[in-house]
Amino acid sequence: MEFQQLLERIVQDGVTHAKWLNTLSFMENAGARKISKCEHPVSVTLIQLKHAAEEHRHAYYLKKQIGKIDPELCKTYKADELLAPIATRQYLHSLDVKACRYLQTAFDLNKEELKFAAYLFVTYAIEVRADELYPVYQDILTKESSRIMVKSIILEEEGHLEEMINQLNEFSPDWNKHAENILTIEKELHDEWINAIAEEVTQLDYA
Repeated sequence: MEFQQLLERIVQDGVTHAKWLNTLSFMENAGARKISKCEHPVSVTLIQLKHAAEEHRHAYYLKKQIGKIDPELCKTYKADELLAPIATRQYLHSLDVKACRYLQTAFDLNKEELKFAAYLFVTYAIEVRADELYPVYQDILTKESSRIMVKSIILEEEGHLEEMINQLNEFSPDWNKHAENILTIEKELHDEWINAIAEEVTQLDYA
């Protein structure tokens, strides 16, 4: 199932749409926590603090949007309040683990350096993905005249991507070559995640 077609199907059903928003909120929150975990104990940068704060805010914003469907839905991140909960929880974690493995081999880094490199490359991959995902979602919301909007997130994610590229330029002159490998890893994990969601949504259609 095409991603756009999947989202069109998701927004048609209130409970499924609420779970989708909650799933995105979970991902943004997990991303924010991973950014914070990668912080150096004393040399944390202003931009890293900004990213963590903004990803946390996105998680909060998406969670609040659920109230426009039904304030009683998806109050936690429990499995039954997420779409494809196992794949959702594994996606970012697996990307982090596989990216660290790749970066350690490519750059021969110590523990703190590896944490920072993982922050740069994993966040870059996620921002590239967000730049694809949120505009498609917003177009569908607009077409459906939905009260839910993600335009503010789109603007901030575009800014994040630019900031990540600037930081990667400082990190390594040939960062692009390595980023392509991380993007390949991310695409495989993203496809698994979307396929798991599509499978669940298809089963709901037949329920």
